[in-house]
Amino acid sequence: MWMIVFLILPFLGVAYCAWHVWMLLPLARLWRLLIVGLGIGSFLLMFLNFSRAIDRMPMPIARLCYDIGNSSLFVMLYLTMLFLLLDMGRLVHVVPRHWLHQNVYSSVVIAGGLFMVFLLGNIHYNNKVRKTIRLTTTKPLFRPAPAASSATVPGASASGPASAADVGAGPVPARPLRIVMMSDLHLGYHNPRRELARWVDMVNAERPDVVLIAGDIIDMSIRPLIEEDMAAELRRIGAPVYACLGNHEYYSGEPLAQQFYRDAGIHLLRDTFAIISSSHPAVPPPLPSPSPGSQSAVLPPTHPAGLLIIGRDDRTNRHRKTLERIMTEAKETVPGEYYTILLDHQPYDLEQAEKASVDFQLSGHTHRGQVWPISRITDRLYECSWGEWQRGATRYYISSGIGIWGGKFRIGTQSEYVVAELEEETFQLPKTK
Repeated sequence: MWMIVFLILPFLGVAYCAWHVWMLLPLARLWRLLIVGLGIGSFLLMFLNFSRAIDRMPMPIARLCYDIGNSSLFVMLYLTMLFLLLDMGRLVHVVPRHWLHQNVYSSVVIAGGLFMVFLLGNIHYNNKVRKTIRLTTTKPLFRPAPAASSATVPGASASGPASAADVGAGPVPARPLRIVMMSDLHLGYHNPRRELARWVDMVNAERPDVVLIAGDIIDMSIRPLIEEDMAAELRRIGAPVYACLGNHEYYSGEPLAQQFYRDAGIHLLRDTFAIISSSHPAVPPPLPSPSPGSQSAVLPPTHPAGLLIIGRDDRTNRHRKTLERIMTEAKETVPGEYYTILLDHQPYDLEQAEKASVDFQLSGHTHRGQVWPISRITDRLYECSWGEWQRGATRYYISSGIGIWGGKFRIGTQSEYVVAELEEETFQLPKTK
């Protein structure tokens, strides 16, 4: 039922806007037909995009169809709200009828106002916000080091065994562990390689120890990522990258998405985990790489210290493992007290992380609606649709995403990446006189 309503409303909105534009424009019939027809045609291009027909078009035309079709949805939303407001003004005799009937001034004001709103929305989208958060823990961490060695540990995953990276030695970090977090890159026709290159430069400028991505790296089609070799751009990131799947990886074709993750050097955590740790008093030498399909055992450190990163499959997969099961597998494989970070694309059922004693959860998916007033709707649909949150001892960050779906506009929301500083709490004995 809700799906039918969702499909019908845009067509009703288009019809409503088309009628008002027809009545408003002080032009000859032919020009009004042309303008209204272009508007309706732009809206219909959105369905051409969903059908993947643009994958068979030359790249410049495919990009144009994507940008025009998906942007028209947001233009139609704001036109509908504006005309509804004006119609209500007419009902209470505040707005004169002639304002909406072949009026030059109204036409110029409405067109100019919409142009400015979406121009500023596009500028705001391109202004990526650097969000900083401070995380503390009483659990032992490790000393970040520029070089890393790796070993494999048993772990259940459709993409292979879990990875354990030995990132340095020392009982206390010399500085906080710096983690850059992102979600919802939506790389594709509208976010090309040149845009990704700018984001990678921003990430590398932070000199992170690890990078975490909470899904939706891919938008709808894998084609532009392959043709522009965006995997090579992601390989420039100067730190280990761990990510989970999002719903858009399933839309683009989950096997193709997994292959892209591998080509990009991204450690995909799909209902599995990775350990980033050091062992005391010394870091063991790296284990040889296992043969395909095999699993290598590694003895747990005597005094384990570091991060346990868990990545859940997207909830699009109704048969994904429970968080409780993944946590049990991790504890059985690498016993110890690790600071635990959960990557789960869609921020539903936040209480599960709290019950599993997860220290921090990173999610995305919501975009916080991308534009107002949809942001008000997402704020009510989710326990937390954006920003920092806390349940018990578990902290959360729900990112609005560094990228975007559809039209490249941010109105009342922001495109962002998160820089988290994680450090051990230090306790000092009270001074005695």
